[in-house]
Amino acid sequence: MQAEAAAGSQQLLKVINRMALVRQLCACPGLSRADLAGAVNLTKSTVSLLVRELVNEGWLVEREVVATGDLGRRPTPLFIDPERLLLLGAEVGIESVRVVATSLTGEVKACTVANYGASRTAKACIASLATALLKLRRQLDASQQILGIGVGLPGGVNEARGVLYFAPNLGWRDVPFAALLGEKLQDTALAGVPLFIQNEADVAALGELEFNLTAASDPLLYVSINQGLGAGVIVGDRLLTGSRGFAGEVGHMVLQPGGPRCSCGRRGCAEALIATRALLGGSEDETVLRSLAEVRAHLVDEDAETLKAVNSAGRYLGVLLQNLATAYDPACIVLGGAVVELGEPFLKPALDTLLDYATAAGLPPPSVRTSRFGANAVAVGAAALARYRLTRPALPLADTGVTLAEEAV
Repeated sequence: MQAEAAAGSQQLLKVINRMALVRQLCACPGLSRADLAGAVNLTKSTVSLLVRELVNEGWLVEREVVATGDLGRRPTPLFIDPERLLLLGAEVGIESVRVVATSLTGEVKACTVANYGASRTAKACIASLATALLKLRRQLDASQQILGIGVGLPGGVNEARGVLYFAPNLGWRDVPFAALLGEKLQDTALAGVPLFIQNEADVAALGELEFNLTAASDPLLYVSINQGLGAGVIVGDRLLTGSRGFAGEVGHMVLQPGGPRCSCGRRGCAEALIATRALLGGSEDETVLRSLAEVRAHLVDEDAETLKAVNSAGRYLGVLLQNLATAYDPACIVLGGAVVELGEPFLKPALDTLLDYATAAGLPPPSVRTSRFGANAVAVGAAALARYRLTRPALPLADTGVTLAEEAV
């Protein structure tokens, strides 16, 4: 037993070291073997052995040598292979699923979107997702290997158990999502591929962490604004999920006591004041406009009521960002989601409000930018979730240990 345990520990250590090299080259492409040895504190012989394995398996590729002017053998730069190993990422939305295939560094290789049918049950939507995943797999070269599948979901998730606790805008509770999707993928080209699920804003935050070529920002706060509103928080390279998997559900922070009713049943939540429904007008039970496309058209026409609604939502977003900046002191706030695509009429009031609060306190405002992935932010982030987990084998999945049956939301 001791020998088996020792062998298992050695194998885990090897995997950890291999993935340390992969992460280092994701962050700093073009390093040589000697550079890698110094960066990850391994011997040159160990790095050479691991690099050889990773090149053969398709993780890494060697490029042309660098002319240094020094005598002797020139160092060979190493890069992540952009073609042989791919990731699949999916966004389970309120109306449809979006699936992308990405390289290990986040380049989108293929994308498909599938609308739900008449049924919006969890099982029906999971069937649509499985069909979309398999459709995308068929679009790829048969020689390309899928390393992992990530899924971003609109609600609280227990990643370790593969359970979606609560998706208020879909009415789903206690769904064993990973198990049901795994069943749908049995006896297919994706059978046995590692599968990971997490909240949509959490995976979008991971996309900014894993796939953003700019310098890493930590802590990082990603705010997703669609029909729902949520946030993903990363501190010290770790995703903050909370004791029940609901960390980041900032859409249900109350900003206006006695305000409009939210999908969760409370009144005055950030979601009810900022997200899609707040922009469509009308009362709590009806809307005037039918879609964000109509909102954009009314903004172009400078419709007074639409301008007022968008400005109000933007200012409440500024209030929310101020509260989040105070709570987390982030190095960077990233905004994403369909509502952000309204642009300046929505974003300027938010940033002006945030600046007003900062000025009043004599502090600089936090850094705020929009997601570099646009409409693909959650799907690409879901692919990033797969890379995040696969390249950090020693990082345990958070198991909150409770279900909604044990503790109500």
